[in-house]
Amino acid sequence: MIVSLGGTAGLREADEELAASLRRAGARVELARTRRPPELRTYAALELAWALNARRAAVLAVREHNPRAVVYSSTTAALLGPVPGAIRFDAPAAGNRPGRHGLWQRPVEARRFQATPLLVPWSEGGLDEAPTPRAGAVIVPVPVAPSGPPERKDIAAITYGANPEKKGLDRVLAAWARDARAGEALVVAGLDEAAGREWLDRAGASGVGAVRFTGLVPRAEYRALLRRARVFVTAPRREDYGIAQLEALADGCVLVTNAAAGPYAALPLARALDARLVDDGLDVRAALDDPVRDYADRAADALAPFTPAGVDRVVAEELLPRLMGESAPAAAAGR
Repeated sequence: MIVSLGGTAGLREADEELAASLRRAGARVELARTRRPPELRTYAALELAWALNARRAAVLAVREHNPRAVVYSSTTAALLGPVPGAIRFDAPAAGNRPGRHGLWQRPVEARRFQATPLLVPWSEGGLDEAPTPRAGAVIVPVPVAPSGPPERKDIAAITYGANPEKKGLDRVLAAWARDARAGEALVVAGLDEAAGREWLDRAGASGVGAVRFTGLVPRAEYRALLRRARVFVTAPRREDYGIAQLEALADGCVLVTNAAAGPYAALPLARALDARLVDDGLDVRAALDDPVRDYADRAADALAPFTPAGVDRVVAEELLPRLMGESAPAAAAGR
């Protein structure tokens, strides 16, 4: 049973992906979905409301399904969990809830991470931020794959701006104002025109005409934009995972980014592919005019552990046996 917090579309999709992978490995899986609480003024209060709702969902689902194993999907879902279970997370409260924002979450998390039978972080970076002492872990990325056949690269650059403060949209727009040339356009997905113009003013880039704000678009449409874009540029202030960057690499974009704090799974890939493009200066011009040869092919190779097949292999050979309390060789022989 997966206790799914599902506070964002990305988290809900990640939980569905994990459930599907476990089913392909032969498990029967139920999702206990958490009801969204009302918005509250502080992270500490809001996450208490989420944790209470996750506990209620888990209690009802355990009563109905009597699961052999439970996975709490996110630290918040696990904080008040009614039964022992593995904890799946992109980043721990120890890393992304400093100061008063994690006043009660961090100490409870530390106890949960020590007592749980298994941690299931999305990335090595997420595990590195987890408090110690802690349980053993199996790293299971969120799978990414190309969204379709390659298309003509008629968009110079794209970014994802649905959370503009966290994603550093002001930095991206300033870099674009500096580097853009006539006829080139930056597409800002996930932010509408009105909000986008405010961010152009904030970045001091209001004179730039070649910026297009799409607002929220269907996922298939967004991935189609990635297939048409030459460069994905982003400057997050902190990155707990970075699924948008991984998807951009999968769809053939050159990644321009800063060395943001946080687990940031795409960061070591970006450095290995072209270290020039990992810098606070966000050298979009170099990415457009002087990309590394075979960048897309090398990115596809680097993404092998993140592919659905790669993730399925880890789930079947490592995660499911650990959840079932079996040794991996014995479980493999049983299948």
